[in-house]
Amino acid sequence: MAQNLYSPRVRMGNWNEDMYLEEERLKDFLKKRDEGELLIQRSRRLKKNLLRPMQLSVSEDGYVHFGDKVMLVNPDYPETEADVSLGGDLALSMTPDEIQAHLSEGLEVPCGLSAVPTKIPVARNTFIILSADRDASDQVLRYGQDFHLGITGGFENKMLYLTSDHRTLLKSSRKSWLQEVYLTDEASYRSCWQAALPDPQLRLEHEGFPVPANARVLINHCHTNRGLAAHRHLFLRTYFGKEAEVAAHTHLDSHRVEKPKNHWMLVTRNPRNDSPTMLGLPRPPAEDTRAVEEAMGLNTQ
Repeated sequence: MAQNLYSPRVRMGNWNEDMYLEEERLKDFLKKRDEGELLIQRSRRLKKNLLRPMQLSVSEDGYVHFGDKVMLVNPDYPETEADVSLGGDLALSMTPDEIQAHLSEGLEVPCGLSAVPTKIPVARNTFIILSADRDASDQVLRYGQDFHLGITGGFENKMLYLTSDHRTLLKSSRKSWLQEVYLTDEASYRSCWQAALPDPQLRLEHEGFPVPANARVLINHCHTNRGLAAHRHLFLRTYFGKEAEVAAHTHLDSHRVEKPKNHWMLVTRNPRNDSPTMLGLPRPPAEDTRAVEEAMGLNTQ
């Protein structure tokens, strides 16, 4: 195959035009570099915002309140349904599309989600508990109460909401083809969720009780009645590497009880400085009983 061994400096053919084109390319490159419009500069800014360190809220009474900043964590459990899976605690995180992340320095909607093995609160995995009634600021979140899960992703004046909708032929999760979960900038009934007790025998009795922080709960979608689930065995190649798929689907065992895939914890900050979250800290053996007794006392007042 013949090769072009001539460069624009060799004056043959349209050499003058080639020299002007080279000068224009250089000017365009320098202009974009000075204005911060290069793809690598946009990518770095986006990554810096998403990985910005965040500080979670401290639960002084042991419960979750509206306005609290928390991490949604799927607790570690032995996966028996797949040979290969992500281990450890998985945090729900926003995952921008890789192509859109290079083309735009902002957050494109709808924005994807994934489960990430991390215990460090950053902008991409720190959610805010928001009231669906808009008049319950600083009030305690209760089982069966509608709420929104908002996230800024490190951007000011930008709030995205955890949202889901019925599965269709054109809209479903990428790996399991189940109901998709995503982030959008519109707060609607499709972005309303409820917390439920994992034990089905005590679920109705705890309706209306305060939701404890750092304890296992179910996060159910109000519009479709599907539970938020982390699929540890289904991997996604994301902008940040290998992560797990997140979908809205209720996985039941033979006893009609939700599997650990549907278990989540609303993790708050450790009031001490030795750890940014309450994950991994030893719990008193009677803590759950005491929490139920206090909740019953609050509910009767």
